[in-house]
Amino acid sequence: MFVPLCQALVVASAIIKMATSIASGSAHLQFRETRCWRQTSFSPLVSQRCSNKFPWSDGLSNNLKIKKSHHHHQIPETQRLFQTVVTSCMKNESTKYFDFAVIGSGVAGLRYALEVAKHGSVAVITKAEPHESNTNYAQGGVSAVLCPSDSVESHMQDTIVAGAYLCDEETVRVVCTEGPERIRELIAMGASFDHGEDGNLHLAREGGHSHHRIVHAADMTGREIERALLKAIENDPNISVFKHHFAIDLLTSQDGLDMICHGVDTINTETQKVVRFISKVTLLASGGAGHIYPSTTNPPVATGDGIAMAHRAQAVISNMEFVQFHPTALADEGLPIPPTKSRDNSFLITEAVRGDGGILYNLDMERFMPMYDERAELAPRDVVARSIDDQLKKRNDKYVLLDISHRSRDQILSHFPNIAAECLKYGLDITRHPIPVVPAAHYMCGGVKAGLQGETNVLGLYVAGEVACTGLHGANRLASNSLLEALVFAQRAVNPSIQHMKESYTDHQTVSQWWDPPVVPMQLGSTILTKILKRTKQVRNELQSIMWAYVGIVRSTTWLKTAERRIGELELEWEAYLFQQGWEPTMVGLEACEMRNLFCCAKLVVSSALTRHESRGLHYTIDFPHVDEESRLPTIIFPCSMNTTWSSRQLHKQQIC
Repeated sequence: MFVPLCQALVVASAIIKMATSIASGSAHLQFRETRCWRQTSFSPLVSQRCSNKFPWSDGLSNNLKIKKSHHHHQIPETQRLFQTVVTSCMKNESTKYFDFAVIGSGVAGLRYALEVAKHGSVAVITKAEPHESNTNYAQGGVSAVLCPSDSVESHMQDTIVAGAYLCDEETVRVVCTEGPERIRELIAMGASFDHGEDGNLHLAREGGHSHHRIVHAADMTGREIERALLKAIENDPNISVFKHHFAIDLLTSQDGLDMICHGVDTINTETQKVVRFISKVTLLASGGAGHIYPSTTNPPVATGDGIAMAHRAQAVISNMEFVQFHPTALADEGLPIPPTKSRDNSFLITEAVRGDGGILYNLDMERFMPMYDERAELAPRDVVARSIDDQLKKRNDKYVLLDISHRSRDQILSHFPNIAAECLKYGLDITRHPIPVVPAAHYMCGGVKAGLQGETNVLGLYVAGEVACTGLHGANRLASNSLLEALVFAQRAVNPSIQHMKESYTDHQTVSQWWDPPVVPMQLGSTILTKILKRTKQVRNELQSIMWAYVGIVRSTTWLKTAERRIGELELEWEAYLFQQGWEPTMVGLEACEMRNLFCCAKLVVSSALTRHESRGLHYTIDFPHVDEESRLPTIIFPCSMNTTWSSRQLHKQQIC
């Protein structure tokens, strides 16, 4: 039996005025006045829009005041207190104790781990191999003002324009100002970026940028950054990496109106053992949710685990309607020799190809981008993706062509060696022929709402990277701003995390016993588990098809409501099937838990999209095709106690302090 989360905000159906303090797990998240827009048919969701301007920094950094008294849980003096530095000693193999738990091994998680490790023990918990993250697949580079002719103001303007004026200006200024120093730190750690003939960093230009400001390592920048960071991690004795540990749910307790995070439950997918991590501070750096769609550039691990866990833990979620579709993923159907099996994720053709002069053509070799935008191929991604989508629908084609062959062979091979090699595997020489491309889900601009130090409304829980919604990207992310944001916010979360760790006095052995552990369903037997696995795979494909058909690049109210209804029905049908097979709510398995996270994130996207009655940035709806300045506000999803489905509630009973 599940106990509803007390003190959570329950919203009625019509428009009602709410008090300035929202009791959603923390009484410190302040708003001037908030109106509820709608109650969705997804009972666990409450999607709202602020009726007044809701600055990101005001919403958390200024108004989320963490009261020190709530950090101190009173315990008997005879009990041993959690020491400042805890080695990875453990009472048994199923529970581990650390000062800091980092969920995710991309650039945000690793950079943060290296800094906080100077002050305590760190567990880096990663779903697969440590290098398997969105960072590793980032081709283009990192944007930063490093050229004398460039300026922070120019980078800010480009970011805000690309974000359709929904960006938080203070966040944009912080990131654009601090970015160059973060790049210099990477170089000092051993990251190797391309240099020009003059010996200076070679700075590329990508769509939406007014200057050359993209630091890159050929077309494998993320891989190079990941290599440098992992090498540093391996040499740090205070950091322990736990690979193949899938995060199930955050461990939270409620103290008055405060929701507090104490760590995370995981399952070791190699041993099928549940492992509990108790920590004073938890950083979510788990990436995005690209696999709610059938075609995505994200690696298989990107199933929205962090966003879903945070939502279930009563964290505030924002701007989930803004899903970025990269305009140019490799279209396997257009290759001379098609791959023999389908890919787990689409192969990305970096923005830098268009930045380097690549031209988009339809299959009749007609250049079409100038018809849609005066910036042509250098328009922001949302514009290019919609233009390609329009061409495909009008002409009933499967892909368009991206041609860079007019550049010299040496230039192409030196700038894009990875793309050239991948295409050559399938008989395509990009120095002579155009590349078949098609849009694919690429990046979540929304996520867990964060303040300027990466803090959330859940005490002890910080976020950085794609899982976070900091206000930088607004309604559309500017190319190569993602790695930059991850680096900046990973660093900004360090000092408040250290302070929180030092002020957290909790008996870790007592805390670890607050929640019953999840159960691995081995007793169901291989026959039933195989049936569940097969049905879950089918449901996953069905969900992805619904999202692509009704919640894609172009949307409508009718399509979104259809998606809302069908996803709700599919989820209930899948859960009923599980429980009919003997599955219990506390049982866990990789595929089933990924599925609950995909359902959770898909519903968040649909619910958010239905509340935005305008077209802005990545959210384009034919029913409201224009920008509405009165709607230039972030979409906010507050916690709700009406968690009626498995995907929307934590596995354990809520601990009340």
